[in-house]
Amino acid sequence: MKLWINGELKAAADARVSALDHGLTVGDGVFETMKTTGGVPFALTLHLERLSRSARALGLPEPDHDEIRRACAAVIGANPVERGRLRVTYTGGTAPLGSERGAGEPTLMVALGPLPSRPPTASVITVPWTRNERGALAGLKSTSYAENVMALSRAAGQGAGEALFANTVGQLCEGTASNVFVVLDGELHTPPVSSGCLAGITRALVVEWTGARETELPFDVLDRADEVFLTSSLRDVQAVDRIDGRPVGGPAAGAPGPVTAKALAVFLERAAADADPRLP
Repeated sequence: MKLWINGELKAAADARVSALDHGLTVGDGVFETMKTTGGVPFALTLHLERLSRSARALGLPEPDHDEIRRACAAVIGANPVERGRLRVTYTGGTAPLGSERGAGEPTLMVALGPLPSRPPTASVITVPWTRNERGALAGLKSTSYAENVMALSRAAGQGAGEALFANTVGQLCEGTASNVFVVLDGELHTPPVSSGCLAGITRALVVEWTGARETELPFDVLDRADEVFLTSSLRDVQAVDRIDGRPVGGPAAGAPGPVTAKALAVFLERAAADADPRLP
């Protein structure tokens, strides 16, 4: 495997960043993850736009989109895989030991690995920890991911593949690395970005392409939803079949429901027609 580190392709064994990199010491960085199919990244422009939004919100210098595009192309060319997981990481660079930033240049890393196929359904759990919809990192794709690591570890310990959070006022928010949609009386809903959830790229495309409504939802909506599904750049649209061990839906529990199946079909059709879609 070869990675892009600050302007150069490096073999994985030779790829190095400083032990004093602020992304390592205090999580001062942002990132994007996208899928590649046949060497083509999906929604690269939307991901780069979000990377810039996250960087600005964190107070990092504006990332150079042209450089990142060159880096992505170089890494994809050096690591041929049919389905890939492409990650762009952008940090505050070398800095003192502490929260204050240094005067050095930011660090840019791009890596690509194989992406296994995901099953059509996922089992999830709910966790007692909350997202802070008023926090400084709310909605940012920050490298400060320890909270997600803890929640996903708990999910794995219970035989599940994802964990769902409420926010501080008891509303449904998001998963560790996914957005969540629910079907109520045949209508498709997802929490608004004001809930503290990440403004997911796949989420936004599903909202645009299906007409889903952004709705403030109580966390216990998961107990009465007809269907639940997750979206993310690596999942696309993935039905939820169990929540905390309880089957989701009615007689067809355990299989994607009709609204979920339609959303997936629409997403796959639109994504196949345009690998770099835009949003209004």
